[in-house]
This record gives sequence, C-alpha cells and structure tokens, in this order.
Amino acid sequence: MHAMNEIRIHKWRFKLPRSRPLRILLGILFIIGGFFGFLPILGFWMIPLGVMILSFEIPLVRRWRRRFVVWFKRWREKRQPARLRNGTNGTPRTPESGAAQDGQAGSAQ
Repeated sequence: MHAMNEIRIHKWRFKLPRSRPLRILLGILFIIGGFFGFLPILGFWMIPLGVMILSFEIPLVRRWRRRFVVWFKRWREKRQPARLRNGTNGTPRTPESGAAQDGQAGSAQ
C-alpha cells in the first residue's frame, strides 16, 4: 500500500508535498506547463502528470482518470492478439506436440 502523498508509475515512486493546496497548485502548474510543451524545457508529458496529481484531490478528476484507465485496459485487451492473451506462442498444442514440448518425445516405455 502506498501513501497518499506519492504517485506510483510502474516501478517508480514520486513524492508529493504534504500540503493539499500545494498539491493542487502543483497539478495545475503541470497542466499549464504541458500546454507549452513545444518549448525546450517543458513537455506535453506534464499534462497527464498534472491530471494524475489533481486526481488525488478532486473527486471529479479522479472519476475521469479511473474511467480512462478502465477504458484503456479494455482497449488494450481487444488489440492484443489472442496468443498473447492466453500465454501461448500461437501454435496449437496437440497431443504429439505437447509430448515433444514436455521432453517425452522419443522415449520408449
């Protein structure tokens, strides 16, 4: 379980300020900075990070973020080929090929 004052993105953790008004201000500044993403230091990556920071504090933004996460997971599952979803490499497993894969091919019994 992670604390409410940090954001986890995969294996990375980012600490947020403890002050609620400062977190809201930080989120808004990230979003505004993201709109100037064409400038050298700022980037468009700042918009989703600002939304994520605001989603900790504002329930409406939290619902938007959660709906997007659910939609994205469903979209990604539809786009993945069936072989990646069920963990096979795309070749059908027959009794003969199954025995060969298990190391039992050619053994006399």
